[in-house]
Amino acid sequence: MIDDGTSKLRLFISYSHEDEKLKNDLDKHLVMLKRTGKIDVWNDRKLIAGQEWDGEIKKEMHEADIILLLISADFNNSEYIWKEELAHAMQRHEQGTAKVVPVILRKCEWNDMPYAKLQALPRGARPVSDFQDKDDAFTDIASGIRLLVDTLLLKK
Repeated sequence: MIDDGTSKLRLFISYSHEDEKLKNDLDKHLVMLKRTGKIDVWNDRKLIAGQEWDGEIKKEMHEADIILLLISADFNNSEYIWKEELAHAMQRHEQGTAKVVPVILRKCEWNDMPYAKLQALPRGARPVSDFQDKDDAFTDIASGIRLLVDTLLLKK
């Protein structure tokens, strides 16, 4: 696919900073979707000096086609994620304006969370931390995201 800027999807990653290493590992596995011009990925580490971080995060979430929720106890424990990011993501899901995908990074209780009704990755909602080889988990996640991206691009 040639990147003409019109068919690229915007992907927002919501995560706890305690899970930054796992977020970075996932980002590496999304490289082919980036290199083929299918997605742009944004997370709060792309904020630059002088930006109003809360407003920029909300703007990026509002413009995202896909919102990844990187699930762990730290994610569930974050007040900012709970009140701002998760609430907005689930609102966009309910409105049908974005696809929200929970990605289970580490074991935690999440069955009563608002996102529990959504199909999670990796397959079977098996936490990444349960995989002996984390690349197996991230490859499964990247494949699931690629399928979603390709499906959404066909609808555009």
